[in-house]
Amino acid sequence: MQRRDAIKTGFSLVGLLAAGSFVYKEYANAKPVLKLRPPAALDEDEFLTRCIRCGLCVEACPFDTLKLAEFKDSGVGIGTPFFTPRDIPCYMCEDIPCVVECPTEALDPKLVTKDGALDINMAKMGVAVVDEKNCVAYFGIQCDACYRACPLIDKALWIDYKRNERTGKHAFLLPIVDSDYCTGCGKCEIACITDKAAITVLPRDMVIGKVGDNYVKGWVEGDDAKLKDVDTKMHLDSKKGIKYLNEDEL
Repeated sequence: MQRRDAIKTGFSLVGLLAAGSFVYKEYANAKPVLKLRPPAALDEDEFLTRCIRCGLCVEACPFDTLKLAEFKDSGVGIGTPFFTPRDIPCYMCEDIPCVVECPTEALDPKLVTKDGALDINMAKMGVAVVDEKNCVAYFGIQCDACYRACPLIDKALWIDYKRNERTGKHAFLLPIVDSDYCTGCGKCEIACITDKAAITVLPRDMVIGKVGDNYVKGWVEGDDAKLKDVDTKMHLDSKKGIKYLNEDEL
């Protein structure tokens, strides 16, 4: 009986080792995933705290855009919802069912509500970035696939027309993204004609900079309010000046 138990224990250990080896291999080979959360997701730390991994938002999505992160999806948070625009973008449902179904407000309706009604155009899932080196429009080829795909055409994505100095005959149709309006839906990315998309949606915290309060846009009404408590007077120390003039090196 003891021998039989020992054999069973041995097989169990072998099974556990094999399973552990498989899990480790999956983890070691996992590729980092750029997290694009559903519309109205809270800031990442707060989102991860509130999300209970229920999957209701995934079930509510009519386009199968959202999926729950698996072990292989490195850096996302197992069981949390995200999407990959090049596979399936967010199709900007007006009723935003994924947000409505969230039981914990990890997807916060207030972030996509305007004048008391849901407004998907307020979503900030990410922001599109153009790779000018590989976008064929910057070669001089007249491609506007991403521009035509944008649900906020001429606001989130517009075309800058420039003369092609190389040929002297054609114009460049250059896609320009306005991060103030871009929702990060990814419809531009899936529409891109290049083998690997030359316009890519990235998480906003990776792309959007912060200029700092010491810069003022004089042409923007109210922006000079930043200077209200700032001391703009020069404070000179005459003693330091005298000491400098009396140094041996001079």
